[in-house]
Amino acid sequence: MTFLESLYSLKGLRIVVTGASSGLGLNQAMMLANCGATVFALSRSGQPKVGVDEPIPDGIFFDRIDISDTASIKNKLTEIGESGGIDVLINNAGITQRQRAEDMPEALWRSIHKVNVDGLFECCKYAYPFLKQSAHVGRIINISSMASYLGFSEVVPYSSTKSAVLGITRGLAVEWSGHNILVNSVSPGWFPSEMSVQVMDDDRRAKILNRMPLHRFGKPAELGAMVCFLASPAATYITGQDFSVDGGALAFGF
Repeated sequence: MTFLESLYSLKGLRIVVTGASSGLGLNQAMMLANCGATVFALSRSGQPKVGVDEPIPDGIFFDRIDISDTASIKNKLTEIGESGGIDVLINNAGITQRQRAEDMPEALWRSIHKVNVDGLFECCKYAYPFLKQSAHVGRIINISSMASYLGFSEVVPYSSTKSAVLGITRGLAVEWSGHNILVNSVSPGWFPSEMSVQVMDDDRRAKILNRMPLHRFGKPAELGAMVCFLASPAATYITGQDFSVDGGALAFGF
């Protein structure tokens, strides 16, 4: 293996990905495995929910987890950690629902925060004992969103949770900086996914495409490449940062 290859290889890493049964989470899990990692692809279903266009690579193990349930998080991460360690945690699981703020039921607000904020933090907490023991430098990569920076109507709870993800990322990066753990986040722009379809109609689609300089949706591999980089030996001097993979949306003035 050349020096350049060693910088980006994930061989030997044990990586946990939540929300990995479909879409962007599944794509991340497959890319990580193709880079050499052993990947634990966790979701409520415990298996791919939809057909996959390419073969599932060796090194992926599908299993169940309920990010809304603390006991499920603790049990599964402890099981994985005690069976061989955890080097990287990727908090990809998230939910949303389109609803105007003035009509927001309290139960809906709380359920979105339970998964997107509470569950994410608890995953970090229960992975911590194993990440700090990683021989490869432990990593947490939180999947945030453009909604942590920009206002979008009818998804206020989601925006709230994704802003919280950035706060958790920065806080843990500082608090765990001396514990062999790097913590970063990635904020995707608009990618084709089951969740984005839930909140997008034709009018919103047109506005979104006009709002970004590249005027197209992202490809899953374009997000997965950033996640693979942050998990790699090439990223050992990066912590507390958020990386926008958004087709230039944040930079676009008018």
